[in-house]
Amino acid sequence: MAAQLTDRITLAGRHAPSRVLFGPHATNLAARRSISPRHVAYYERRARGGAGIVVTEVASVHVSDWPYERAPLAADCLTGWRDVVSACRPHGTLVLAGLGHTGLQGSSAYSQSVLWGPSRVPDVVSREMPLQMERAEIDELVEGFRAAAARAVEADVDGVELDAGPRGLLRQFHSGLTNLRDDEYGADRLRLTREVIAAVRQELGPGRVLSLRLSCDERTPWGGISPSVAAEQAQELAAALDLLVVVRGGVLSVTAYRPDFHTPAAFDTAVCLSVRQAVAGAVPVVLQGSVVHPDDARRALDDGVADAVEMTRAQIADPDLVSKIRSGFPPRPCILCNQACRVRDPRNPLVTCVGNPTAGHESVDPPEPWAGTSADAGTVLVVGGGPAGLEAARVLATFGHRVTVAEAGDRLGGLVRIVAADAPHLQPLTDWLETECRSLGVDFRFGVTVSDADLDAAQRNGMTVVMATGSRPRPAPFLVDGTTQSVDAVDVLSGACLREGPILLFDPIGGPVAVALAEWLAAQGREVGVATPDLVAGSRLGPSGDLFDANGRLQRAGVARHLSSRIVSAGDAGARIRHRYTGAETVVPCAVVIDCSPRLPENTLRTSRPGAVRIGDCVAPRTLLEAIREGRLEAHASSTIDRTSKWDSSTAK
Repeated sequence: MAAQLTDRITLAGRHAPSRVLFGPHATNLAARRSISPRHVAYYERRARGGAGIVVTEVASVHVSDWPYERAPLAADCLTGWRDVVSACRPHGTLVLAGLGHTGLQGSSAYSQSVLWGPSRVPDVVSREMPLQMERAEIDELVEGFRAAAARAVEADVDGVELDAGPRGLLRQFHSGLTNLRDDEYGADRLRLTREVIAAVRQELGPGRVLSLRLSCDERTPWGGISPSVAAEQAQELAAALDLLVVVRGGVLSVTAYRPDFHTPAAFDTAVCLSVRQAVAGAVPVVLQGSVVHPDDARRALDDGVADAVEMTRAQIADPDLVSKIRSGFPPRPCILCNQACRVRDPRNPLVTCVGNPTAGHESVDPPEPWAGTSADAGTVLVVGGGPAGLEAARVLATFGHRVTVAEAGDRLGGLVRIVAADAPHLQPLTDWLETECRSLGVDFRFGVTVSDADLDAAQRNGMTVVMATGSRPRPAPFLVDGTTQSVDAVDVLSGACLREGPILLFDPIGGPVAVALAEWLAAQGREVGVATPDLVAGSRLGPSGDLFDANGRLQRAGVARHLSSRIVSAGDAGARIRHRYTGAETVVPCAVVIDCSPRLPENTLRTSRPGAVRIGDCVAPRTLLEAIREGRLEAHASSTIDRTSKWDSSTAK
């Protein structure tokens, strides 16, 4: 019988309580370059939720490596690692210290020193030429790994994980794309990794785990590491390891490592299976790669693809993922949007999750309540059944309050439900929120248009009012005169009838809405163009890792892109656009102009009424992250209410 996700796994004589890993990832939680108390709370929460193994954020093993501002440095991590172990060990979770060096794919912005690399090959992103490592630098690197491992042992970690993944210097030595050397480290591209493994193993001894995160597909079929090459490399290294994590990506394909929802889930299944077959049981193998659904994880074990599964983003979305799998409850879904958990970004955002905004804020936010924990159960009216209203209703009901949600439409989910027409990956989150609310007894009233008189009556009756009324379209930011149809993006997704003929979308935000809508319309056979004041379409897709791929999809779909341009007017001949730098104007023939501008708060009701709580887009239209975060925090803030009335819209007329 195949192992279960919740079965324990033994590595180097140490027992992990489940076969689910919480893998290493950038968090921006570091204090200077140390593992911080926020890190500790973040990892402890996943350990408490059942994670079998936690691998800490990769720490640089040498001062030459400072890949992002808040990247941990192994020399500064002793106390932090020790605290993570102390926090996670009571839950049985194994803690591995992530160790690595990003080499030529790092940054010199913070270290103010030359990058290191196997050869004189500039990074494709920064175009910066690295120093070609000679014997002195290679010896320093090996010593850096050894010293970091010794420090990790001093912290009493259960082991370490070496990074030979898509950004790792070890992988750069493995690959013919970046290792062009004519010495022994070029003739034998695994030599450096073997030296590092030997040095680290000497420090760890036989009773601690040595894991390797190995890129097994650089997504460059003309050269570099292919799955067949990786299978041979894994076979050669397997005997020296206690765990092997199969990943993909390289110098030309970093975003392939953690792509968004456009890439099918569990995408590394085939390469992981080939590696596991190649190592033939010499080392347990871990599947990584958008494994966010328990069914996909179970299938990987059942089909012999892997011995364990890494579900990092799934556990960011729900730290109780493993506990819920064990108990048969559905976890809060990860929608693979990458909008808040992918933080290698010049803004230095803290890691979090659009569906679980407490992620990364465990030491700051109030804890998730247990059902019925309020000492003063009261009654609450939530106006609006979008994500903000649903999250507020869920948390309030969990506290034991009696909650009514008044929704003007005939279904829940707000804009997310509407946008799901061309972004179906969003729908599982609102479905989960609705299911949770119903299980907690939230009373939903559909087709109810709440008036100011209703709200006044509710407050007179002692109810707490939460306003989650969402947003409304703003007037078009260009002159509309003639036969060209002008329509708001949300109205299109809501089913507005569009005229026949070419369509031009105006995208002043550079966000995902216009790109997704353009793809959706093009797939229906419409002739589509996008006008944006930015230098590239979908400019804000960079942080989520989808910018390059999105422009490729637009190109293949035949979507015309009018860059650095604004729509001045729309008339009989089409849309007149003006180049923002040259001032040159052209007319783009079109029958329909779709405005993807920011929306306005829905303030038809007196949302600023005394005693009412406002959350989400009715405060200011922003993203799903802010909507759910405000719903949660305001529900906590209102959790001490003491009300006893029941709302009935008929009594307020």
